[in-house]
Amino acid sequence: MTLLPSPLVSTEWLAANLDAPSLAVLDASHHLPAAARDAAAECAAGHIPGARFLGLASLFDTASPVPYAMPTPAQLAGRLASLGVAPDAAIVLYDDSAIRTAARAWFVLTALGRSNVAILDGGLAKWRAEGRALEAGASATADAPAPADTSAALAPPTRVRSKADMLANLDTRAEQVLDARSADRVYGTGTDPVHGLPMGRIPGALNLPFTEVLNPDGTYKSPAALRAAFAAAGIDLAAPITATCGSGVTASVLLFALHLIGVDSAALYDGSWSEWGADPDTPKAQGPEHGGPEV
Repeated sequence: MTLLPSPLVSTEWLAANLDAPSLAVLDASHHLPAAARDAAAECAAGHIPGARFLGLASLFDTASPVPYAMPTPAQLAGRLASLGVAPDAAIVLYDDSAIRTAARAWFVLTALGRSNVAILDGGLAKWRAEGRALEAGASATADAPAPADTSAALAPPTRVRSKADMLANLDTRAEQVLDARSADRVYGTGTDPVHGLPMGRIPGALNLPFTEVLNPDGTYKSPAALRAAFAAAGIDLAAPITATCGSGVTASVLLFALHLIGVDSAALYDGSWSEWGADPDTPKAQGPEHGGPEV
């Protein structure tokens, strides 16, 4: 079995290990509707050799009232089985998305119990920029026999917060709330361009746009720079943290960055602003960071 060297692997490492035993490379690309991009078609047109398309856009719990809810263990197990990903496989995730969706896939996999999972630093963009090989068409392993269902090895995550949890936290402030959306969406007063909801934030939430933990080429910043970014956002890394965003995707970028600096207890507010902002009964802070009204 292949053991991944770290939760963040380089293009050099992956290129040298594409044929390693029990290694599954998954394209976790997913795009916002406004991007007008077809992730599946793009993967078929050109992907890292041997990669399989995860289909992250459809990997959620359709029975949940929460928008884009975390999948159930059985749903995740079924998806991995359909892709021929064995229960003991090492998994490397990558994306070609502006919202860095490999981090969402990493959180889903690790929160539900998979281990030996890593993200390709810089994603497909870095791989392509370096002139590395791509292949078109269906993955060579797309028709591999599916392994037995592995749902028994997975479990519902403990690091996921519900709207009820977030409402209770307004009174206790036991957990710091960190919003990964851009500052204009968090502190603005107009209409959110992504979800069509009023801009705003959960009262008391701090803000660290997910782009602030990335370098210009899409790679993750150094541990020292990551710690500095969280400190500048007002986060105490020794205290509980819950990340939120629009729908639980870019918050996962912050959660992965926290993992890189040894903070593994941070949680995700699964419904994020798409749930909180749509509920007329939830309190919301709007306007500038200091002195904004609550509605």
